[in-house]
Amino acid sequence: MNIPPLAAPAAGLTAAEQRRYARHLTLPEVGPEGQRRLKDARVLVVGAGGLGSPTLLYLAAAGVGTIGVIDFDVVDESNLQRQVLHGVPDLGRPKVDSAADAIARLNPLVRLIRHHAQLGTDNALELVGDYDLVVDGTDNFATRYLVNDACALLGKPYVWASILRFDAQVSVFWAGHGPCYRCLFPEPPPPGAVPSCAEGGVLGLLCGAVGSVQAAEAVKLLLGIGKPLLGRVLVHDALAARWRELPVAADPACPLCGDSPTITALLEDYQAFCGMTRGGTPAGAASGAALEVEQLRDRLAARERGEDTFLLVDVREPVEREISVIPGSVLVPKGAFEGGAVDLAELTAAAEGGEVLLYCRSGVRSAQVQEILSEQGIRSLNVAGGVLAWAERIDPSQPTY
Repeated sequence: MNIPPLAAPAAGLTAAEQRRYARHLTLPEVGPEGQRRLKDARVLVVGAGGLGSPTLLYLAAAGVGTIGVIDFDVVDESNLQRQVLHGVPDLGRPKVDSAADAIARLNPLVRLIRHHAQLGTDNALELVGDYDLVVDGTDNFATRYLVNDACALLGKPYVWASILRFDAQVSVFWAGHGPCYRCLFPEPPPPGAVPSCAEGGVLGLLCGAVGSVQAAEAVKLLLGIGKPLLGRVLVHDALAARWRELPVAADPACPLCGDSPTITALLEDYQAFCGMTRGGTPAGAASGAALEVEQLRDRLAARERGEDTFLLVDVREPVEREISVIPGSVLVPKGAFEGGAVDLAELTAAAEGGEVLLYCRSGVRSAQVQEILSEQGIRSLNVAGGVLAWAERIDPSQPTY
């Protein structure tokens, strides 16, 4: 599919730009005119994290004249394993500020616009409308649907990627030229069905491989060269060192870009659309009876004295338990409850007539197990905040992840 270039050529290149981009100028597909297009181009990168880091670096190195980055987060120590824009001196700083410094060191000839804000319904159309295309480096479904919808409504290309553990997916969505994100994923998965990177982990260097593909797709679209990933999803398995391609077609019944669209404006609440609360937890996750970590601490002490009986169950995966653990608990992963592999009679017997207390990393998965037990008539309490709250408020020596 031949796509016309998104960016118009700038008036010219300075001597410094000609020296810096010399290896581009000798590429027939780029040349001086293509480099002038990059100079005049405007790209918005959503997220300055694992995917945004390599994308931002390579877009800046390529000479994209104006790069916007939107991120409301600050640099955390756990980011440094994969977010190569940031370093130890940046801990606690807004990621957009750290990104601006890194880009300035790499290429002071480009302009980086910092948007230290959370992308939402109130600002998405204005932000997206100010750029030629959007590269998405986010890690949650609500923002992906928001970015997709804003791009489709404005006729902008959307370069998307997703990573988890050792696997990745990359594609380009562009309503009117191919499918949009909703054509591939009409509905978000059930809340909690897909683990977050914090829960499932991610191979840090996979971000570099995938982010560079996103940057390449952006450059191709800006220049109108090559074959963009429209109608194709590139799937990468880093463990098997294998790339494969899956076709995806525009859906005529798509509510956003189909023949009779029903979505003609941004949704009021994308968190609610994805079954989440505004705090980012599954809606209804906190509806069951909860126990604060201070109460758990006191009850564990009472159990040691023989004054209380209960069973404390860790519903995380075994590898997570190797990182941190609440003492006095037993491991029964959430999947065992979902698969019916848990003998509920034995579980209640182990509680010795007391309650079943459940915990996970943050309280989300344990709340889902609580719902499963409730359906079976078993009363349980969910430890609010999980091991993260335990480490923060009870035992700071416990590592967090």
